[in-house]
Amino acid sequence: MKIDRLDHLVLTVRDHARTCDFYTRGLGMTLVTFGEGRTALSFGRQKINLHIAGREWEPKAARPLPGSADLCLIAAGTLAEAMADLAAAGIAIELGPVARTGALGPMQSVYIRDPDENLIEISVY
Repeated sequence: MKIDRLDHLVLTVRDHARTCDFYTRGLGMTLVTFGEGRTALSFGRQKINLHIAGREWEPKAARPLPGSADLCLIAAGTLAEAMADLAAAGIAIELGPVARTGALGPMQSVYIRDPDENLIEISVY
């Protein structure tokens, strides 16, 4: 077997509305509904499915916890543009810009926290 790409991941969240606002207004993702009332945040060819803590869909992770994720998202455009968009949305940068190495090589990154305090790295190659 050879894995090609990531299709989706799941975040367990405390406050569904705050999470949706953060990722749609702040990061430009699209809220989608699928299945039996499930929700996800769509971007590019991927999505983030949302589980509400204590009401997760089955099957689920062995220990689903809000705030336990550490994700790197690649932004279109420049890092300066991404930083300006974060500032306009009122999202504080915790660290950066800093040089990092991603799956495709060197990149520049800033780090932010979502409403559950997941660490979100925003990067540009």
